[in-house]
Amino acid sequence: MKRTTLMVTAIAIALSASAQKKWTLTECIDYALQNNITLQQAKLQKQSATEERKQAKAALLPSLSASTNQSFGYRPWLENGVATVTNGTVNSKVNKTYYNGSYGINAQWTVWNGNQNRNQVKLGEVSEQQAELQTETTANNIQERIAQLYVQILYMNEAVEVNKQSLETSKRNEQRGKEMVEVGKMAKADLAQLTAQRAADEYTIVEAESNIANYKLQLKQLLELTGDEAFDIEMLTAGDEQALAEIPALSTVYETALGGRPEIKNAQLGLKQSDIQMNIAKAGAMPTISINGGVGTSTASMSSQNWDKQIKTNFDASVGAFVSVPLFDNRKTKTAVNKARIQREQAQLELLDQQKQLYATIEGYWLDAETNQQKFKTALTTVESEQASYDLLEEQFRLGLKNIVELMTGKDRLLSSQQNKLQAKYTTILNRQLLRFYQGEKMTL
Repeated sequence: MKRTTLMVTAIAIALSASAQKKWTLTECIDYALQNNITLQQAKLQKQSATEERKQAKAALLPSLSASTNQSFGYRPWLENGVATVTNGTVNSKVNKTYYNGSYGINAQWTVWNGNQNRNQVKLGEVSEQQAELQTETTANNIQERIAQLYVQILYMNEAVEVNKQSLETSKRNEQRGKEMVEVGKMAKADLAQLTAQRAADEYTIVEAESNIANYKLQLKQLLELTGDEAFDIEMLTAGDEQALAEIPALSTVYETALGGRPEIKNAQLGLKQSDIQMNIAKAGAMPTISINGGVGTSTASMSSQNWDKQIKTNFDASVGAFVSVPLFDNRKTKTAVNKARIQREQAQLELLDQQKQLYATIEGYWLDAETNQQKFKTALTTVESEQASYDLLEEQFRLGLKNIVELMTGKDRLLSSQQNKLQAKYTTILNRQLLRFYQGEKMTL
Protein backbone atom coordinates (compact mmCIF):
# COMPACT_ATOMS: atom_id res chain seq x y z
CA MET A 1 0.00 0.00 0.00
CA LYS A 2 2.82 2.36 0.95
CA ARG A 3 4.64 1.63 -2.28
CA THR A 4 1.49 2.41 -4.28
CA THR A 5 1.11 5.74 -2.47
CA LEU A 6 4.69 6.68 -3.29
CA MET A 7 4.16 5.84 -6.94
CA VAL A 8 0.99 7.95 -7.09
CA THR A 9 2.83 10.86 -5.46
CA ALA A 10 5.73 10.57 -7.89
CA ILE A 11 3.34 10.52 -10.85
CA ALA A 12 1.53 13.59 -9.50
CA ILE A 13 4.78 15.48 -9.12
CA ALA A 14 5.84 14.54 -12.64
CA LEU A 15 2.50 15.65 -14.06
CA SER A 16 2.71 18.92 -12.14
CA ALA A 17 6.19 19.59 -13.50
CA SER A 18 5.13 18.80 -17.04
CA ALA A 19 2.05 21.03 -16.67
CA GLN A 20 4.13 24.04 -15.55
CA LYS A 21 3.97 26.85 -18.07
CA LYS A 22 7.05 27.29 -20.24
CA TRP A 23 7.36 30.91 -21.31
CA THR A 24 8.43 31.70 -24.86
CA LEU A 25 10.30 34.91 -25.67
CA THR A 26 7.18 36.39 -27.28
CA GLU A 27 5.06 35.56 -24.26
CA CYS A 28 7.61 37.13 -21.91
CA ILE A 29 7.68 40.35 -23.93
CA ASP A 30 3.89 40.58 -24.29
CA TYR A 31 3.36 39.98 -20.59
CA ALA A 32 6.00 42.52 -19.55
CA LEU A 33 4.51 45.18 -21.83
CA GLN A 34 1.23 44.79 -19.97
CA ASN A 35 2.51 44.43 -16.41
CA ASN A 36 5.95 45.98 -15.96
CA ILE A 37 5.71 48.71 -13.31
CA THR A 38 8.28 51.02 -14.91
CA LEU A 39 6.34 50.92 -18.17
CA GLN A 40 3.05 51.54 -16.36
CA GLN A 41 4.56 54.60 -14.72
CA ALA A 42 5.66 55.90 -18.13
CA LYS A 43 2.10 55.44 -19.42
CA LEU A 44 0.76 57.47 -16.50
CA GLN A 45 3.17 60.27 -17.39
CA LYS A 46 1.71 60.26 -20.87
CA GLN A 47 -1.83 60.51 -19.46
CA SER A 48 -0.73 63.46 -17.32
CA ALA A 49 0.68 65.18 -20.42
CA THR A 50 -2.64 64.61 -22.20
CA GLU A 51 -4.51 66.35 -19.40
CA GLU A 52 -2.15 69.33 -19.55
CA ARG A 53 -2.66 69.59 -23.29
CA LYS A 54 -6.45 69.59 -22.83
CA GLN A 55 -6.12 72.28 -20.16
CA ALA A 56 -4.09 74.49 -22.50
CA LYS A 57 -6.70 74.08 -25.24
CA ALA A 58 -9.55 74.89 -22.87
CA ALA A 59 -7.77 78.12 -21.89
CA LEU A 60 -8.59 79.50 -25.38
CA LEU A 61 -12.27 79.67 -24.43
CA PRO A 62 -13.88 82.45 -22.34
CA SER A 63 -14.16 81.86 -18.62
CA LEU A 64 -17.58 82.13 -16.98
CA SER A 65 -18.35 82.34 -13.29
CA ALA A 66 -21.36 82.89 -11.09
CA SER A 67 -21.13 84.56 -7.69
CA THR A 68 -23.37 85.50 -4.83
CA ASN A 69 -22.85 87.28 -1.53
CA GLN A 70 -25.23 87.01 1.42
CA SER A 71 -24.66 89.10 4.53
CA PHE A 72 -26.41 89.90 7.79
CA GLY A 73 -25.88 93.17 9.71
CA TYR A 74 -26.74 94.50 13.15
CA ARG A 75 -27.13 98.15 14.26
CA PRO A 76 -27.60 98.13 18.05
CA TRP A 77 -28.11 101.90 18.48
CA LEU A 78 -30.54 102.52 15.64
CA GLU A 79 -33.42 104.80 16.82
CA ASN A 80 -35.40 105.55 13.66
CA GLY A 81 -37.60 102.88 12.18
CA VAL A 82 -40.66 102.40 10.00
CA ALA A 83 -44.14 103.65 11.03
CA THR A 84 -47.32 102.10 9.65
CA VAL A 85 -51.03 102.83 10.28
CA THR A 86 -53.29 99.86 10.82
CA ASN A 87 -57.02 100.35 11.73
CA GLY A 88 -56.36 103.89 12.90
CA THR A 89 -53.40 102.83 15.02
CA VAL A 90 -49.85 103.98 14.33
CA ASN A 91 -47.30 101.19 14.71
CA SER A 92 -43.60 101.89 14.66
CA LYS A 93 -40.93 99.24 14.19
CA VAL A 94 -37.19 99.52 14.50
CA ASN A 95 -35.24 96.73 12.72
CA LYS A 96 -31.74 96.65 14.16
CA THR A 97 -30.85 93.61 12.01
CA TYR A 98 -30.75 93.74 8.27
CA TYR A 99 -29.91 91.42 5.34
CA ASN A 100 -28.24 92.14 2.00
CA GLY A 101 -27.77 89.85 -1.01
CA SER A 102 -25.99 90.25 -4.34
CA TYR A 103 -26.00 87.97 -7.41
CA GLY A 104 -23.85 88.12 -10.50
CA ILE A 105 -22.53 86.29 -13.58
CA ASN A 106 -19.17 87.35 -15.02
CA ALA A 107 -17.28 86.39 -18.19
CA GLN A 108 -13.70 87.06 -19.28
CA TRP A 109 -11.95 86.24 -22.55
CA THR A 110 -8.37 86.89 -23.60
CA VAL A 111 -8.67 87.97 -27.22
CA TRP A 112 -4.97 88.24 -27.95
CA ASN A 113 -1.80 87.98 -25.88
CA GLY A 114 0.85 87.64 -28.55
CA ASN A 115 -0.45 84.10 -29.29
CA GLN A 116 0.91 82.85 -25.99
CA ASN A 117 -2.24 80.83 -25.33
CA ARG A 118 -2.22 79.21 -28.76
CA ASN A 119 1.47 78.41 -28.49
CA GLN A 120 0.79 76.86 -25.10
CA VAL A 121 -1.59 74.49 -26.89
CA LYS A 122 1.13 73.59 -29.38
CA LEU A 123 3.58 73.12 -26.53
CA GLY A 124 1.12 70.79 -24.78
CA GLU A 125 0.74 68.73 -27.96
CA VAL A 126 4.51 68.37 -28.29
CA SER A 127 4.86 67.40 -24.62
CA GLU A 128 2.16 64.77 -25.07
CA GLN A 129 3.97 63.31 -28.07
CA GLN A 130 7.24 63.29 -26.15
CA ALA A 131 5.61 61.45 -23.25
CA GLU A 132 4.28 58.86 -25.69
CA LEU A 133 7.72 58.44 -27.24
CA GLN A 134 9.27 58.08 -23.79
CA THR A 135 6.82 55.26 -23.13
CA GLU A 136 7.93 53.58 -26.35
CA THR A 137 11.58 54.02 -25.37
CA THR A 138 10.93 52.38 -22.00
CA ALA A 139 9.11 49.52 -23.73
CA ASN A 140 12.03 49.02 -26.14
CA ASN A 141 14.54 48.95 -23.30
CA ILE A 142 12.49 46.32 -21.49
CA GLN A 143 12.23 44.18 -24.63
CA GLU A 144 15.99 44.37 -25.18
CA ARG A 145 16.70 43.35 -21.60
CA ILE A 146 14.24 40.45 -21.79
CA ALA A 147 15.85 39.19 -25.00
CA GLN A 148 19.33 39.42 -23.47
CA LEU A 149 18.29 37.47 -20.36
CA TYR A 150 16.32 34.92 -22.37
CA VAL A 151 19.18 34.14 -24.74
CA GLN A 152 21.65 34.07 -21.84
CA ILE A 153 19.50 31.43 -20.12
CA LEU A 154 19.38 29.36 -23.32
CA TYR A 155 23.14 29.63 -23.67
CA MET A 156 23.81 28.70 -20.04
CA ASN A 157 21.39 25.77 -20.24
CA GLU A 158 23.15 24.32 -23.28
CA ALA A 159 26.52 25.01 -21.64
CA VAL A 160 25.39 22.99 -18.63
CA GLU A 161 24.62 20.06 -20.91
CA VAL A 162 28.12 20.28 -22.34
CA ASN A 163 29.54 20.39 -18.80
CA LYS A 164 27.49 17.36 -17.87
CA GLN A 165 28.98 15.44 -20.79
CA SER A 166 32.40 16.59 -19.63
CA LEU A 167 31.56 15.36 -16.13
CA GLU A 168 30.64 11.93 -17.46
CA THR A 169 33.97 11.80 -19.24
CA SER A 170 35.75 12.79 -16.02
CA LYS A 171 33.93 10.05 -14.15
CA ARG A 172 34.99 7.47 -16.73
CA ASN A 173 38.59 8.65 -16.54
CA GLU A 174 38.51 8.53 -12.75
CA GLN A 175 37.11 5.00 -12.79
CA ARG A 176 39.71 3.97 -15.31
CA GLY A 177 42.39 5.53 -13.09
CA LYS A 178 41.22 3.55 -10.08
CA GLU A 179 41.49 0.36 -12.10
CA MET A 180 45.00 1.30 -13.26
CA VAL A 181 46.07 2.08 -9.67
CA GLU A 182 44.87 -1.36 -8.56
CA VAL A 183 47.08 -3.07 -11.14
CA GLY A 184 50.00 -0.74 -10.49
CA LYS A 185 49.91 1.13 -13.80
CA MET A 186 49.17 4.55 -12.29
CA ALA A 187 50.36 6.43 -9.25
CA LYS A 188 47.88 7.55 -6.64
CA ALA A 189 48.96 11.15 -7.22
CA ASP A 190 47.76 10.93 -10.84
CA LEU A 191 44.46 9.42 -9.65
CA ALA A 192 44.07 12.36 -7.28
CA GLN A 193 44.32 14.69 -10.29
CA LEU A 194 41.54 12.79 -12.06
CA THR A 195 39.39 12.99 -8.93
CA ALA A 196 40.05 16.71 -8.66
CA GLN A 197 39.05 17.12 -12.31
CA ARG A 198 35.76 15.30 -11.69
CA ALA A 199 35.07 17.48 -8.61
CA ALA A 200 35.86 20.64 -10.59
CA ASP A 201 33.39 19.60 -13.30
CA GLU A 202 30.71 19.07 -10.66
CA TYR A 203 31.40 22.49 -9.18
CA THR A 204 31.19 24.11 -12.64
CA ILE A 205 27.75 22.58 -13.18
CA VAL A 206 26.47 23.76 -9.80
CA GLU A 207 27.78 27.27 -10.45
CA ALA A 208 26.23 27.38 -13.94
CA GLU A 209 22.85 26.20 -12.65
CA SER A 210 23.02 28.89 -9.97
CA ASN A 211 23.66 31.50 -12.67
CA ILE A 212 20.68 30.21 -14.65
CA ALA A 213 18.48 30.56 -11.57
CA ASN A 214 19.70 34.14 -11.12
CA TYR A 215 18.96 35.05 -14.75
CA LYS A 216 15.50 33.52 -14.43
CA LEU A 217 14.91 35.60 -11.31
CA GLN A 218 15.87 38.79 -13.16
CA LEU A 219 13.56 37.86 -16.03
CA LYS A 220 10.77 37.06 -13.59
CA GLN A 221 11.18 40.47 -11.96
CA LEU A 222 10.91 42.23 -15.32
CA LEU A 223 7.61 40.41 -15.83
CA GLU A 224 6.50 41.52 -12.34
CA LEU A 225 5.70 37.95 -11.30
CA THR A 226 5.41 37.42 -7.55
CA GLY A 227 7.93 35.35 -5.65
CA ASP A 228 5.67 32.35 -5.07
CA GLU A 229 4.82 31.87 -8.75
CA ALA A 230 6.70 29.09 -10.55
CA PHE A 231 8.59 30.33 -13.59
CA ASP A 232 10.55 28.69 -16.36
CA ILE A 233 11.19 29.38 -20.02
CA GLU A 234 10.89 27.12 -23.02
CA MET A 235 14.36 25.65 -23.37
CA LEU A 236 14.81 25.74 -27.12
CA THR A 237 18.09 24.68 -28.65
CA ALA A 238 19.03 27.24 -31.26
CA GLY A 239 20.11 25.73 -34.56
CA ASP A 240 23.45 26.48 -36.16
CA GLU A 241 21.64 28.00 -39.14
CA GLN A 242 20.39 30.84 -36.92
CA ALA A 243 23.97 31.83 -36.14
CA LEU A 244 24.97 31.48 -39.79
CA ALA A 245 22.09 33.62 -41.12
CA GLU A 246 22.89 36.84 -42.94
CA ILE A 247 23.58 39.85 -40.73
CA PRO A 248 21.94 43.14 -41.83
CA ALA A 249 24.27 45.84 -43.11
CA LEU A 250 25.30 48.43 -40.53
CA SER A 251 24.31 51.41 -42.70
CA THR A 252 20.90 49.89 -43.49
CA VAL A 253 20.10 49.29 -39.83
CA TYR A 254 21.20 52.77 -38.81
CA GLU A 255 19.25 54.56 -41.55
CA THR A 256 16.11 52.60 -40.68
CA ALA A 257 16.54 53.24 -36.97
CA LEU A 258 16.98 56.99 -37.54
CA GLY A 259 13.49 57.16 -38.95
CA GLY A 260 11.81 54.86 -36.47
CA ARG A 261 13.46 54.89 -33.04
CA PRO A 262 11.45 56.87 -30.45
CA GLU A 263 14.51 58.40 -28.78
CA ILE A 264 15.45 60.11 -32.06
CA LYS A 265 11.90 61.35 -32.63
CA ASN A 266 11.85 62.63 -29.07
CA ALA A 267 15.04 64.61 -29.61
CA GLN A 268 13.64 66.05 -32.85
CA LEU A 269 10.53 67.16 -30.97
CA GLY A 270 12.86 68.88 -28.51
CA LEU A 271 13.85 71.27 -31.31
CA LYS A 272 10.22 71.96 -32.12
CA GLN A 273 9.50 72.51 -28.44
CA SER A 274 12.30 75.07 -28.12
CA ASP A 275 10.96 76.98 -31.16
CA ILE A 276 7.52 77.21 -29.55
CA GLN A 277 9.01 78.36 -26.27
CA MET A 278 10.92 81.02 -28.18
CA ASN A 279 7.63 82.37 -29.58
CA ILE A 280 6.06 82.32 -26.13
CA ALA A 281 8.99 84.26 -24.72
CA LYS A 282 8.82 86.91 -27.48
CA ALA A 283 5.11 87.39 -26.81
CA GLY A 284 6.04 88.89 -23.44
CA ALA A 285 6.82 92.16 -25.24
CA MET A 286 3.44 92.30 -26.99
CA PRO A 287 0.15 93.87 -25.80
CA THR A 288 -2.61 91.82 -24.20
CA ILE A 289 -6.23 92.43 -25.15
CA SER A 290 -9.12 90.94 -23.21
CA ILE A 291 -12.88 91.43 -22.97
CA ASN A 292 -14.90 91.15 -19.81
CA GLY A 293 -18.55 91.50 -19.02
CA GLY A 294 -21.11 90.67 -16.41
CA VAL A 295 -24.68 90.97 -15.17
CA GLY A 296 -25.80 91.37 -11.57
CA THR A 297 -28.45 92.47 -9.13
CA SER A 298 -28.92 92.85 -5.38
CA THR A 299 -31.51 92.84 -2.60
CA ALA A 300 -31.67 94.40 0.85
CA SER A 301 -34.07 93.95 3.77
CA MET A 302 -33.93 97.68 4.57
CA SER A 303 -35.66 98.49 1.27
CA SER A 304 -39.36 99.07 1.18
CA GLN A 305 -39.65 97.21 -2.14
CA ASN A 306 -40.47 93.54 -2.46
CA TRP A 307 -37.69 91.04 -3.20
CA ASP A 308 -38.70 90.43 -6.83
CA LYS A 309 -39.06 94.18 -7.39
CA GLN A 310 -35.56 94.74 -6.04
CA ILE A 311 -34.16 92.05 -8.32
CA LYS A 312 -35.61 93.85 -11.32
CA THR A 313 -34.83 97.39 -10.19
CA ASN A 314 -31.24 96.69 -9.14
CA PHE A 315 -30.34 94.65 -12.25
CA ASP A 316 -27.34 95.96 -14.18
CA ALA A 317 -25.13 94.72 -17.03
CA SER A 318 -21.65 95.79 -18.08
CA VAL A 319 -19.08 95.05 -20.77
CA GLY A 320 -15.56 96.31 -21.15
CA ALA A 321 -12.21 95.86 -22.88
CA PHE A 322 -8.82 95.65 -21.23
CA VAL A 323 -5.56 96.48 -22.98
CA SER A 324 -2.16 96.02 -21.35
CA VAL A 325 1.01 97.23 -23.06
CA PRO A 326 4.33 96.23 -21.44
CA LEU A 327 6.72 99.18 -21.27
CA PHE A 328 9.43 97.99 -18.91
CA ASP A 329 9.42 94.51 -17.37
CA ASN A 330 12.81 94.48 -15.66
CA ARG A 331 14.37 92.46 -18.49
CA LYS A 332 12.05 89.48 -17.98
CA THR A 333 11.17 89.15 -21.68
CA LYS A 334 14.74 89.50 -22.91
CA THR A 335 15.94 86.93 -20.39
CA ALA A 336 13.17 84.51 -21.40
CA VAL A 337 14.07 84.90 -25.11
CA ASN A 338 17.78 84.33 -24.45
CA LYS A 339 17.05 81.26 -22.32
CA ALA A 340 14.78 79.89 -25.07
CA ARG A 341 17.61 80.41 -27.58
CA ILE A 342 20.03 78.56 -25.29
CA GLN A 343 17.50 75.75 -24.88
CA ARG A 344 17.28 75.39 -28.65
CA GLU A 345 21.04 75.00 -28.89
CA GLN A 346 20.86 72.39 -26.15
CA ALA A 347 18.11 70.60 -28.07
CA GLN A 348 20.31 70.52 -31.19
CA LEU A 349 23.16 69.03 -29.18
CA GLU A 350 20.78 66.51 -27.61
CA LEU A 351 19.65 65.39 -31.06
CA LEU A 352 23.25 64.98 -32.22
CA ASP A 353 24.09 63.08 -29.04
CA GLN A 354 21.12 60.74 -29.47
CA GLN A 355 22.12 60.06 -33.07
CA LYS A 356 25.68 59.37 -31.95
CA GLN A 357 24.52 57.04 -29.16
CA LEU A 358 22.21 55.22 -31.56
CA TYR A 359 25.02 54.67 -34.05
CA ALA A 360 27.38 53.49 -31.30
CA THR A 361 24.79 51.02 -30.00
CA ILE A 362 23.99 49.62 -33.44
CA GLU A 363 27.67 49.48 -34.39
CA GLY A 364 28.39 47.56 -31.17
CA TYR A 365 25.67 45.02 -31.91
CA TRP A 366 26.81 44.73 -35.53
CA LEU A 367 30.49 44.20 -34.60
CA ASP A 368 29.54 41.59 -32.01
CA ALA A 369 27.36 39.80 -34.54
CA GLU A 370 29.98 39.85 -37.29
CA THR A 371 32.88 38.90 -35.01
CA ASN A 372 31.08 36.09 -33.23
CA GLN A 373 29.69 34.71 -36.47
CA GLN A 374 33.24 34.33 -37.74
CA LYS A 375 34.26 32.80 -34.40
CA PHE A 376 31.37 30.36 -34.66
CA LYS A 377 32.36 29.27 -38.15
CA THR A 378 35.89 28.65 -36.92
CA ALA A 379 34.64 26.93 -33.76
CA LEU A 380 32.62 24.39 -35.79
CA THR A 381 35.85 23.05 -37.25
CA THR A 382 37.80 23.42 -34.02
CA VAL A 383 35.31 21.38 -31.98
CA GLU A 384 35.37 18.54 -34.50
CA SER A 385 39.17 18.54 -34.48
CA GLU A 386 39.45 18.70 -30.69
CA GLN A 387 36.84 15.95 -30.28
CA ALA A 388 38.72 13.63 -32.62
CA SER A 389 41.99 14.48 -30.88
CA TYR A 390 40.54 13.81 -27.43
CA ASP A 391 38.97 10.52 -28.49
CA LEU A 392 42.42 9.39 -29.65
CA LEU A 393 44.04 10.65 -26.42
CA GLU A 394 41.50 8.81 -24.31
CA GLU A 395 42.15 5.59 -26.17
CA GLN A 396 45.93 6.01 -25.89
CA PHE A 397 45.55 6.78 -22.16
CA ARG A 398 43.56 3.59 -21.71
CA LEU A 399 46.40 1.69 -23.37
CA GLY A 400 48.97 3.47 -21.22
CA LEU A 401 50.52 5.36 -24.12
CA LYS A 402 49.62 8.83 -22.81
CA ASN A 403 50.05 10.22 -19.33
CA ILE A 404 47.51 12.01 -17.12
CA VAL A 405 48.77 15.49 -17.97
CA GLU A 406 48.27 14.96 -21.70
CA LEU A 407 44.78 13.55 -21.11
CA MET A 408 43.63 16.45 -18.92
CA THR A 409 45.14 19.00 -21.29
CA GLY A 410 43.25 17.46 -24.20
CA LYS A 411 40.03 17.44 -22.20
CA ASP A 412 40.43 21.11 -21.26
CA ARG A 413 41.01 22.03 -24.91
CA LEU A 414 37.88 20.15 -25.98
CA LEU A 415 35.70 21.73 -23.29
CA SER A 416 37.07 25.18 -24.05
CA SER A 417 36.35 24.80 -27.77
CA GLN A 418 32.80 23.58 -27.04
CA GLN A 419 32.11 26.52 -24.73
CA ASN A 420 33.60 28.98 -27.24
CA LYS A 421 31.35 27.56 -29.91
CA LEU A 422 28.24 27.97 -27.76
CA GLN A 423 29.14 31.47 -26.68
CA ALA A 424 29.84 32.57 -30.25
CA LYS A 425 26.60 30.98 -31.47
CA TYR A 426 24.27 32.59 -28.95
CA THR A 427 26.07 35.93 -29.02
CA THR A 428 25.62 36.03 -32.79
CA ILE A 429 21.94 35.09 -32.54
CA LEU A 430 21.25 37.70 -29.86
CA ASN A 431 23.00 40.58 -31.64
CA ARG A 432 21.44 39.68 -34.97
CA GLN A 433 18.01 39.75 -33.33
CA LEU A 434 18.78 43.12 -31.74
CA LEU A 435 19.82 44.55 -35.11
CA ARG A 436 16.55 43.40 -36.64
CA PHE A 437 14.70 44.85 -33.65
CA TYR A 438 16.28 48.24 -34.35
CA GLN A 439 14.88 47.92 -37.86
CA GLY A 440 11.38 47.67 -36.38
CA GLU A 441 10.95 43.88 -36.35
CA LYS A 442 9.69 41.89 -33.39
CA MET A 443 11.96 39.81 -31.16
CA THR A 444 11.73 36.14 -32.08
CA LEU A 445 13.79 32.99 -31.67
